[in-house]
Amino acid sequence: MRVLGLFWRNLRRVLREPLGLVGFTLALLLVLSALFADVMATHDPIGLSVMDRLQDPSAEHWLGTDQLGRDLYSRVLYGGQVALQVALIAVGAALAIGLVLGMLAGFGPPWLDNALMLLFDTLRSFPTVMFALAVVTLIGPSMGTVILVVVLTSIPTYGRLARTQTQSLKHAEFILAERAMGAGMGRILTVHILPNVVGPLLILASMDIPVVITIEAGLSFLGLGVRPPTPSWGSILNDGYSFVRNSPWPLIAGGLPLILTTIAFTFLGETLRDVFDPRIARER
Repeated sequence: MRVLGLFWRNLRRVLREPLGLVGFTLALLLVLSALFADVMATHDPIGLSVMDRLQDPSAEHWLGTDQLGRDLYSRVLYGGQVALQVALIAVGAALAIGLVLGMLAGFGPPWLDNALMLLFDTLRSFPTVMFALAVVTLIGPSMGTVILVVVLTSIPTYGRLARTQTQSLKHAEFILAERAMGAGMGRILTVHILPNVVGPLLILASMDIPVVITIEAGLSFLGLGVRPPTPSWGSILNDGYSFVRNSPWPLIAGGLPLILTTIAFTFLGETLRDVFDPRIARER
């Protein structure tokens, strides 16, 4: 009950901010549209109807149709499922792995810190697109490939932040007192370090969601993401780009969700940072 009460109290603080209200509302609509795509879709997202190709929006096809006569509104909804699935799995996995490795680097012996920092620097030295090309060449294009690329390239960001936060707490008085009482490394990290470190990482994760969705769309646009005919905002954009002289609606249908997602989670992340960062709260 205490945790639930804290959640609602913080949610009210976020919703009191105009940007937080806009971001939360848009993010909620995007999540609900993805979760209930089966109910909200008006057509089969992969159903072909060549006679209806490249139609403008109408009562039958709310966002028009693509070059194969597929309903764009339904494809956008199901593309949202792919985008959120990739984002949540990839960001969650990267956050969990980066959090553990970062805390170990910040609290562990110097040799472990140096080894993990070398690992982080190595992973960050590869450009994301070039790294994705290499991974796709080895395993082939799929949703799992996109998730793997995002996880491996995102771990260093969370690991470095967790390491910095852990090092700032390592010599705090309550940590030194716990060590003097004989507390082990596992207890100190999970009971005392983790609650103080996870907050900034969650804020960073909320702002990384649109970045991950954009990466997935970009890889799918290049043909390196999810396989056709699975709907993806990136593949819808690719189709729209190829037939933009015939109809602008596929391009609009693929680009608009990316814009709204970026606005939603950026506004929400900025508000979370303003609300939960004590330094900003004091300045305000």
